[in-house]
Amino acid sequence: MVFRVLEGKNVNLRVMEKDDLPLIADWFSDPEVLGEYNPFLQMSRTNLEKAQEHNPFERQLFIVEKKDGTKIGFMSQFYALRPGAKHQEIGFVLIPSERGKGYCTEAVEIMVDFLFLSKEIVRIQAQTDQRNAASQKVLEKVGFAKEGTIRKCFFMRGEWRDAYLYSILREEWKEPKILTKTT
Repeated sequence: MVFRVLEGKNVNLRVMEKDDLPLIADWFSDPEVLGEYNPFLQMSRTNLEKAQEHNPFERQLFIVEKKDGTKIGFMSQFYALRPGAKHQEIGFVLIPSERGKGYCTEAVEIMVDFLFLSKEIVRIQAQTDQRNAASQKVLEKVGFAKEGTIRKCFFMRGEWRDAYLYSILREEWKEPKILTKTT
């Protein structure tokens, strides 16, 4: 099964291309885009290219686009434990002006469909800062269950922060929620 563009009703996901690197590097370095729940990354295009080349967890970045082609965010998917594991993890960020409009929920639904349709995995998981109610709401709408708290999961903005771990199992997913087709 080969996908170039993962199509939803209001947004599409497409694999990040080299031409997207400057925009992604800008987003990674912009505290407004990353928001209060993601660490400051300050990543140059060169560093981003190197990270893509040295990629032990087989991380893949996707651009989230509205139907008119406007780039509004990104998603990542990678092996949660080690390459080839039966567990994938996802992460997502939308630019501030496009939050709260349902785009992120749809993008996560598309990604869940894609991963369960294209990989022999048993679960998809995501972590979110315990204070990030918006991301928790997105995950719960898509069918993820909160498994628990990961204490002192990451250091950000001068303090250790706890995260919630969410997951969806293949048997909970059952079938695609969004019509995912190739173009």
